[in-house]
Amino acid sequence: MRKVSFLLMVGLLLVGCASKGSQKIVVATDATWPPMEFIDENKNIVGYDIDLIKAIAEKAGFEVEIRNTAWDGIFAGLANGSYDVVISSVTITEERKKQMDFSEPYINAGQVIVVRKGTPGTTLNDFKGRKMGGQIGTTGVMEIQKNPKITLKTYDEIGLAIEDLYLGRIDGVVVDTPTAASFVLQNPKYKDVLTIVGEPFTEEYYGIAVRKGNKKVLDLINKGLAEVKKAGIDKELEKKWLR
Repeated sequence: MRKVSFLLMVGLLLVGCASKGSQKIVVATDATWPPMEFIDENKNIVGYDIDLIKAIAEKAGFEVEIRNTAWDGIFAGLANGSYDVVISSVTITEERKKQMDFSEPYINAGQVIVVRKGTPGTTLNDFKGRKMGGQIGTTGVMEIQKNPKITLKTYDEIGLAIEDLYLGRIDGVVVDTPTAASFVLQNPKYKDVLTIVGEPFTEEYYGIAVRKGNKKVLDLINKGLAEVKKAGIDKELEKKWLR
């Protein structure tokens, strides 16, 4: 009898381990924000965030199902349990932390400098006496304004600033990292002429959002994320999508 009980216990443990290993986590993303998440020419959801969550899943031992979800309802769906997590260029803010839990930060998507290839300089201090552009009302313009020795040119849209840079009318553009990568890496018109220099010099950290109090999923995400960072996969993804 004891032998039978022991074998039954072992069997249950093995079933439990198998179930744990095959756990599926449903992930929502608004695939309209290249290069972080977008639909490619083959109708697949791709991007930095998508590669990242798949790498986290592999490291933490769970399956992942990705659902394209409109931004205007994405956090409501998280709260009501329509999916388990949101990875969609979500900036960690104090206000959002009241409504949901966040993983450890996975990337600083702060401001960077875009220049024509071959232009000297990697920081704002290097652009004293030169002309830089940014979109009105953005952090990028605010950062340029901190240095009065830089001539600032503002634009209604960031695309207009990028075009002026492409034409050589200004020396650089300050913009957030994903937008810079979208113009420099994804746009065939600009990718051979423009480049991103230096590192992000403001802090705007992205995190993976989890339903408030869902510690089990949050711990699993953070475990996988830690392994991804330890293996340097996050840096590889930055080179692939953001540089």
